[in-house]
Amino acid sequence: MNESFPRLTASEAAALIKDGQTVAFSGFTPAGAPKEIPKAIAAHATSLHAADQPFRIGVITGASTGKSLDGSLARAEAMLFRTPYQNDPDLRKSINEGRTSFFDLHLSMLPQAVRYGFLGPIHCAVIEACRVTPSGEITLTSSVGAAPTFCRVADKILIELNRFHPVELHGFHDIYQPQDPPNRLPIPLCRSNERIGTPTIKVDPAKIAAVVETNAPDECGVFGQISETTARIGDHVASFLAGELAKGLIPKSFLPIQSGVGETANAVLNSMGDCRDIPVFDMYTEVIQDAVVSLMKAGKVRFASGCSLTVSQPVLSEIYKDLEFFRPKFLLRPQEISNSPELIRRLGIISINTAIEVDVCGNVNSTHVLGRQMVSGIGGSGDFARNAFLSIFTCPSTAKGGKISTMVPMVCHLDSSEHSVQIVITEQGVADLRRKSPAQRAHAIIENCAHPDYRELLRDYVALAGHSHSPQTLSAAFGMHLGFTKDGDMRLASFKA
Repeated sequence: MNESFPRLTASEAAALIKDGQTVAFSGFTPAGAPKEIPKAIAAHATSLHAADQPFRIGVITGASTGKSLDGSLARAEAMLFRTPYQNDPDLRKSINEGRTSFFDLHLSMLPQAVRYGFLGPIHCAVIEACRVTPSGEITLTSSVGAAPTFCRVADKILIELNRFHPVELHGFHDIYQPQDPPNRLPIPLCRSNERIGTPTIKVDPAKIAAVVETNAPDECGVFGQISETTARIGDHVASFLAGELAKGLIPKSFLPIQSGVGETANAVLNSMGDCRDIPVFDMYTEVIQDAVVSLMKAGKVRFASGCSLTVSQPVLSEIYKDLEFFRPKFLLRPQEISNSPELIRRLGIISINTAIEVDVCGNVNSTHVLGRQMVSGIGGSGDFARNAFLSIFTCPSTAKGGKISTMVPMVCHLDSSEHSVQIVITEQGVADLRRKSPAQRAHAIIENCAHPDYRELLRDYVALAGHSHSPQTLSAAFGMHLGFTKDGDMRLASFKA
């Protein structure tokens, strides 16, 4: 590290950030997100608020972050606005109560929106690194996210030099930024394992206003254990893909997989790993999680290209103890490369994402409960679903102990339209929506994916539409949602005259 860089405490670095400024933080999920400087900013805000002085900042990140960033700033009432994605309970509460302004973005679009100036000036970037050189070369830690763009456009950069992450991570990152219009060229990547950029972010050393030394692990939690329901979803996905392979509708060499994050995603990957009819495959995805690492060690996943190592602490420690084994097996890229529509189409990605609810026409809601309450955000699901070779959405058929059906007449908020959704899978079965009219899609979803408790109710709803192109009746479209808000159970709704 260059001794000429000011070495400050987290509190001293936080004092460089002023009320009303926009601050961009590294990280993609809690992986690679700063911890000490955000907590110090929150403490500074709390102190100023106690003295009746204003302090709120705009917060931009790659995706969600950890409790030390989103949680601390939300509890301190220190956020003026937040984008593009979040998953912290305190921040979610602040957003849904109208105390924090939040706007949802496709994650592939965030870096270019910053560079285009659509989000205003970036006054400061706070970046977690495991290494910084006198010439201004920054080696990131367990994610890339939008950090290259943040460093490029920010007025100043604050570095959290986190000693928890080994300097031997140098070489695991592939930093590449596309040119902006009108000079944009094709992204020169044709296979998941190709390297097209540099291992570091290179900045003018004069922009680095402070270095704060830390030693703290990522705040990635452990996802829930795979349940009987999610295991059945995983088995349905694996069986469906094996069937497509047998029909010749997927190349014999298979195609790269993109998978969302969480219990269902882990279940899907585990089932694919156990399926003898699915060959060794690559991942081209956003998030590399525990199941990917397990499959890599078992020889089922050949290579993983992602944006972050969103793994549990034991798995991350395992990776760090055997970096040379994993070095040829994965790369971390910026999110506008991991989620690039251009590359998703070129590589022929099979995308597998989760839904909150799906309607009888195949429209997907990934973000809102009852149309009003934000859960997390669209994340990268739209980036992949709109451009995938095969677009699959999964979810359990019910929620809240059966009181909510995830198959509904009309989604109360639309994130991925029927034009982007090819396959819907629940623990009940598989609805293949390709080649089907809206009425045929409704039949496939109700009979294959809806829970038996809700099939007759959904059939009654479709019958209301009579002979029409799309089986929708506006006066009853949200009848199941309204039934839940009134009686606490969608099963009590009725579509009979």
